[in-house]
Amino acid sequence: MIQKLQDSRAVLLGAVAIFALGLTTSGYALGDGLRRSKMAEHRNVTVRGVSERNVTADLATWSVNFSHQGTELASAQQAVDQQARAVRAFFLRSGFRPDEIEDYNVSMSREQPTDREGNPVGPQKLTVTRSIQLRTNSIPKVRAAYGRQAELLRDGVELVGSGSNVSYTFTGLNKLKPEMIAEANKNARESAEQFAHDSGARVGKIKTASQGYFSVGARDGEDCDDCGSSGGSSPFQKVRVVTTIDYDLG
Repeated sequence: MIQKLQDSRAVLLGAVAIFALGLTTSGYALGDGLRRSKMAEHRNVTVRGVSERNVTADLATWSVNFSHQGTELASAQQAVDQQARAVRAFFLRSGFRPDEIEDYNVSMSREQPTDREGNPVGPQKLTVTRSIQLRTNSIPKVRAAYGRQAELLRDGVELVGSGSNVSYTFTGLNKLKPEMIAEANKNARESAEQFAHDSGARVGKIKTASQGYFSVGARDGEDCDDCGSSGGSSPFQKVRVVTTIDYDLG
C-alpha cells in the first residue's frame, strides 16, 4: 500500500514538473515572439526623394495701375482716360496685339478735407484709379518692353500703388508631374537601399508614402520643401517635388 502511494506521488510530481516546463517554454516563446515583433516594428527607415526641372515661364501677366486726383469728376475721368490711351499705345508699339490688352479695374474714392474740429473745408477731392492688364505668351517681348517702362512716366501716366509689375507663370506643370514623381520615388528607393546596405539590412515593403506637393519658384532661389508658388517676377523658374517614403527593413 505504501509503495503504491509513493509511486502515485512520483507520477504526480513528474506531471507537475512537465507542466511547469511547458509553461516556462511557452512563456519564453511568447515573450521572444513579442520581442521580435516589437523589434520589427522599429526596423524601418524614412527617406525623401527629390526631383527638379528648370523651366521657362510661358505666360506673362503685366498690370499697370494709374490714377488722377481732382475736384471735378469729369476732369479726373478725362485725365485717367488719357493715361489709359497712353498705356495702350505703349503696349501696341512694343509689339503686342490689341486682344492681349484689356481694362482690368476701375474705381473712385472721395475725400472731404476738414479742419481740426472736423468741419468740412473746401471741395471734396476725387481720386479715379484704373488698371490695364497685358496677358501674353510672348515672354521675350515682355522682358524687352519692361525695360522701357519709364516711357509710361514720360507719357504722363501717374503710376500708383505697385505701379507696373509683371508676374510670370509656367503652365506646363501637369505634363511634367508623372515623370518627376517617378524620379523622386526612384531617388527615395536608392537612398533607402544605401541606408540598408550601411546597416547590414535589406529594404522591404513600403509602410507609408507621401508625395508632397509641387512648387514653382525662381530658378536661382533657395530650395524650399514647403514652398508653394505659381511663379514670380522671373521667367526662369524651377519646378520641385519631394516625396517621403517609409520602408520596412528586413
